[in-house]
Amino acid sequence: MNKHLHTALSLAADGLPVLPLRKGKVPFGNCPACAQNACGGRPNMKTPGPCTCPAPCHGWAAAATDPHTINAQTWATAWREAAAVAYHPGGAGLTVVDLDNAAAVAWARETLPATRTVATTRGEHWIYQGAMRSVNAVRDGVDIKSTMAYARWLGPGAGTMTALPAVVHALAVKELSTVRPAPQAIAVPTRTGEGPCRHRTPAYLERGIAMAEQRITEARSAVHATVYRTFLAVLSTHGRCGCLTEAHIARLFTAAQAKGESPRHCTDAWTNARTTLGL
Repeated sequence: MNKHLHTALSLAADGLPVLPLRKGKVPFGNCPACAQNACGGRPNMKTPGPCTCPAPCHGWAAAATDPHTINAQTWATAWREAAAVAYHPGGAGLTVVDLDNAAAVAWARETLPATRTVATTRGEHWIYQGAMRSVNAVRDGVDIKSTMAYARWLGPGAGTMTALPAVVHALAVKELSTVRPAPQAIAVPTRTGEGPCRHRTPAYLERGIAMAEQRITEARSAVHATVYRTFLAVLSTHGRCGCLTEAHIARLFTAAQAKGESPRHCTDAWTNARTTLGL
């Protein structure tokens, strides 16, 4: 048994959902059985949860605590090639405040209540009890990783874990209101005999998001470029009429992360697309 699999089983026994990471700190790609969501199990925003396939095929949602799943033959190659172990914080009722530089660490020490901390390559992970939605770049060098995200396992850390503070929730609310604002009802002028803006038609929007997910999922190369172009296409069609919701955006991010994109890359691509379109 290799060291990463041994670590994963130990963490799983303590209730931490785990998954293998390949080089670059990204999950393994879709397994053949689940390519293009053939298994029907890719999570969505209404019913998040793991795919029914035991392979590590859907990023954070592949994280498992069942030793039989972790030891399954379909995971064997992934564990042999794994460069690290990751876990799904939200699945264990935890939130990780990822501090990516010295300035972010200094800010946390001045602002956040003490909790368990784990040293990272460039900063620290501050781990709190309690889950919330994951949001990237809530301030310079600070990401929040909880539900629908994964964090690299870097050891048990030091200190006593404390309850998730309101200040972290507030950071997420501020970020969502400034970077990805919630849609607001707007008046759309129409000519006599015409219906409402087609972008606000549920079927039209759902078809557009599904096509965007498929485009990302089917990418065989140039994934970064494909994700950016797809985000750009979605925003050019739906970005100005207020019809996009956080659930739609999260579906696109989840599809990109299943292809190996990091949460930070997703956020950067989305922000760059918005900037290009002047949104």
